[in-house]
Amino acid sequence: MQVSRSTVPVDGETLALANELSRIRAAYSRRPDQFRYTLLDPANLLASHEREKRILEAFVRHGCAPLEKARILEVGCGTGFWLREFVRWGARPHNIVGVDLLPERIAEAEILCPAGITLRSQSAAKLEFSADTFDLVLQSTVFTSIFDNDMKIKIAREMLRVLRPNGMIMWYDFTMNNPWNSDVRGIPRREIVRLFPGCRFEFQRLTLAPPIGRRIARISPLLYRALSAVRIFDTHCLAIIHKTC
Repeated sequence: MQVSRSTVPVDGETLALANELSRIRAAYSRRPDQFRYTLLDPANLLASHEREKRILEAFVRHGCAPLEKARILEVGCGTGFWLREFVRWGARPHNIVGVDLLPERIAEAEILCPAGITLRSQSAAKLEFSADTFDLVLQSTVFTSIFDNDMKIKIAREMLRVLRPNGMIMWYDFTMNNPWNSDVRGIPRREIVRLFPGCRFEFQRLTLAPPIGRRIARISPLLYRALSAVRIFDTHCLAIIHKTC
């Protein structure tokens, strides 16, 4: 006797998003060991100092300091580097939430992060938080790993949905393609504006191109800073995005 199998119909959009999630998981599994990004590397340390200075100046300029009472969410938190930075900058662990697609990264973050930080494994395309929950939402090098435009739009909408009125999104990501990494695609300013309609923006270019920076930092930190200050060799954008309503 032949047994028929019933299947649940899947619409094209759902299938496309599922395929994109699978591609992202596979791409992250190919990423170099995290030691590649250690601050023991001179170029990473110099880039980190520049980035931290710009971010803290932006917090003061936009009235976000101090961070003691701020409710903070990071989408794509990985093993929690930025979450720990927020604690170092004065945020309270119980006010910080990190979500990531990969459960193994969340498991590592639970080991590394201070007690009190909330960590969840979930897709940022459907955040399990109420509207107007957070004062600050961060994404760092997440969107350049997403190729599907609909997924980018869904995540951007979710970031805005959970952000309180007049809250702030902090964006740090590549503005151009990486010829050595086909798993990422740069996002120019015009696309950031398109993803967050009706918002106010401040853009800064920073971070010396890593292939150049790794060579120069070993020769001269002063030369590294000088080349980064020229900006034409910088590969990342730091954007401050204000939700206006």
